[in-house]
Amino acid sequence: MKNYKEKLKNITTLILDYDGVMSDGKMYITEEGQEIRAGNVKDGYIIQLLIKKGFNVVILSGSHAKSILWRSKSLKINHIHLGVINKLYEYELIKQNLNIDDQEILFIGDDLPDYEIMTRVGISVCPADAAQEIKEVADYISIYKGGEGCVREIGEQILKSQNKWMDKDCFEW
Repeated sequence: MKNYKEKLKNITTLILDYDGVMSDGKMYITEEGQEIRAGNVKDGYIIQLLIKKGFNVVILSGSHAKSILWRSKSLKINHIHLGVINKLYEYELIKQNLNIDDQEILFIGDDLPDYEIMTRVGISVCPADAAQEIKEVADYISIYKGGEGCVREIGEQILKSQNKWMDKDCFEW
């Protein structure tokens, strides 16, 4: 079996859980009942760069939060799946819709609802603060926690492995 760095060369699609991956997992609730999440601008930059370079970026979350939808759209993510009860079922639909196979997909998840997908994708990754069971099945554990740059780290690794890092696209917006 190819090692992690070699497998990165086959990746065309990045599927991300949101809470605990794109955010630190903390949720602040206002007196009006609005949920507030914090994200990382460096994670946002790498997502936009991956999309600019032709990668599919997908959000796959059990949450219905409007803040996730707003953030995803602001990053130009076109494949947003919220309120997902059965992530594995939705994952299979995503593969069909994008006409891709497991080996092209890198998934970043952090908790038990992500477990089944992580055992099927080409590469499974988790943040440093993921649940222990997720760490045990991950091909790679980021040095960063969720919401603190783990998506940026992985995006850079993908681009570097495919010789798409530090070219003109990185400097033009």
